Parts: sequence; C-alpha cells; structure tokens
Amino acid sequence: MDYGICNLSIVPIRISNSHKSELISQLLYGDCFKLLEEKEDWIKIITLFDEYTGWINKRQFLKISKDNAEEISFEKNKYSNRLIDYIETSDGKLACLFLGSNVAAAEFLGHKFDGHFQVKSNKKSNLIKIASLYLNSPYLWGGKTPSGIDCSGLTQMTYRINGHFIPRDASQQVELGETLSFIDESQAGDLAFFDDDEGKIIHVGILLENNYILHSHGKVKIDRIDQTGIYNSETQKHSHKLRIIKKMF
Repeated sequence: MDYGICNLSIVPIRISNSHKSELISQLLYGDCFKLLEEKEDWIKIITLFDEYTGWINKRQFLKISKDNAEEISFEKNKYSNRLIDYIETSDGKLACLFLGSNVAAAEFLGHKFDGHFQVKSNKKSNLIKIASLYLNSPYLWGGKTPSGIDCSGLTQMTYRINGHFIPRDASQQVELGETLSFIDESQAGDLAFFDDDEGKIIHVGILLENNYILHSHGKVKIDRIDQTGIYNSETQKHSHKLRIIKKMF
C-alpha cells in the first residue's frame, strides 16, 4: 500500500471526489496518510494519526515510504506553535505554515524550518495557552486552522499540539477520558460535550477556570458555562445543552 505526505500549507479533505463536495477535514503540512483508492484526479486516503477517511486532489501531496510516514507521524512529530510560521523550500522559496503543522516533516522533504514548536506537555495550562491562540478564528465546518476551524477541530488541534492525540469528531472524542459528574470537579483544559434533543453529541469546548468555556461557535470565543450548558451573554440564552464533561489526562 502506498503512503503520502502533505507538503503544502493546507489541503482540503472532502467527503467525495469533487471540488464541490463537502469539506469534512483538512491536512496540514507534515500530515501523513495511506492511499486507499484513486478516481480520476482524486485519491481516497486515511490519515495515520487519527484514521480519518476522505478524498484529496492527487496534485496536492507527495508519495512517501511507509517507514518515513510512520516515523513522522508517531516518533518525530513536532508541532508549530505560532499562528503563522514559514518553511524554506528546497528551491529557496518561502511557504507559510499554520499553527499545528508537523514541522518534523521538513527534514524528510528537504525543507528548512527555524521556527518554534511544541513538545509533549502534561501541563493543562499549556492547553489553554494554545487554545487561546485560536480566539476570533471564524467557524468553518471541517476546518483545522486559525483561518477557519470547527469545534472538534479546535479541541483536537489544541490537544495534538501538546502531544495528546484525540479523534477528529466530537462524537468520537466523547468516547475517551474520565467522566466527571460536575463542573466543579473539572480543571481548565478538560472537555465539555453538548447534545441535541435526540441525545446526539453536536458540540465540544475546552473548559477554562471560573465557569468559562472556550469553543468555536460563529467564531472561537469565550462564554459562560453552568450545569445547564453554555450561556451566551449577548442573547442572554443558553446556546448549547451540556451532556457530559471529560478529563482526557
């Protein structure tokens, strides 16, 4: 089976093999994947670090060996921790990188990176520091960058940059971690999940101190939270119904 790597700043992952199809996630620089199927100009992939499946354009990646793909993804991952940074390509040109790009890929791709990156941290204060960098980023379904991000993309990227891997979607993330009974038992950095009237998990956010939550809803912002859910001070209504709180580490 062939493997690939994202050698660009960002690549859309779509639900089907068409530019018009739904954006379901994104690849960032250094993300590696298996190639599953090819249809005309499209490749169906499954990402290595979170096993997410979708379609990318075949002109937007490079093939790479299985050993190198696994080494970059699981052994030598280093995630950029600035909103925007840069690599110098093999021909001396500059290319931008988004927050959370795996810059360990640079040495494999013949690129030069002199910026900052985050190593694994079990300090929850570091989670809040990274999550706060996304504040005011616009909401984008399937997005994973400061130029557009959804609720579960925000939680996944915040944890990933700090060396903790959780799945892509909120409905998957809620299956992990230790359940907490009350908000008062939680710490800043724990995750809160919210459901709809049918009990389906539809939203997730990162708890802060003093009953606040950082989440992506319209944009990445901070709201109040109580045992009922997220309270929007502008509308003076609860926007999301709290289902469960999880401690991931």
